[in-house]
Amino acid sequence: MARERARGIDGRAENHVTRWAVLIFVTIMALGAVTVVAGRFFGKSGSRASTLVSVIAHWLAAYVLWSFAGGLAVRHGLLEVYHPAVFPLLAVIAGTWHYRVQVRLGREQGRMVFVGCQLAWLGILLAENGLFRN
Repeated sequence: MARERARGIDGRAENHVTRWAVLIFVTIMALGAVTVVAGRFFGKSGSRASTLVSVIAHWLAAYVLWSFAGGLAVRHGLLEVYHPAVFPLLAVIAGTWHYRVQVRLGREQGRMVFVGCQLAWLGILLAENGLFRN
């Protein structure tokens, strides 16, 4: 009974939030796809718009994967603590850096920023869970 109250009697609140999150995600991706198609139609396949969509897709995928892996790790006792609300802050800051590097220096350097930030997040998680304590 307590779990049902915490979730809502029939889960309607969770479904409402999930619907809004999916709607926002689909809208962002649809607008990005339209922008990319328009850029390619006018002959600019490596346009800033397509780069922006690519960077957003990278960071959204990373958020989903880190949230899933972190939740599983906590559930199975591999991690003591996982704060999924901290990653979006990192994603916005690092995503901005990723975008700027990719526009100025190219795709490969942008990927290096992305991978480096993922490794930094892993280091933060490991430090937060006591791997580096004596």
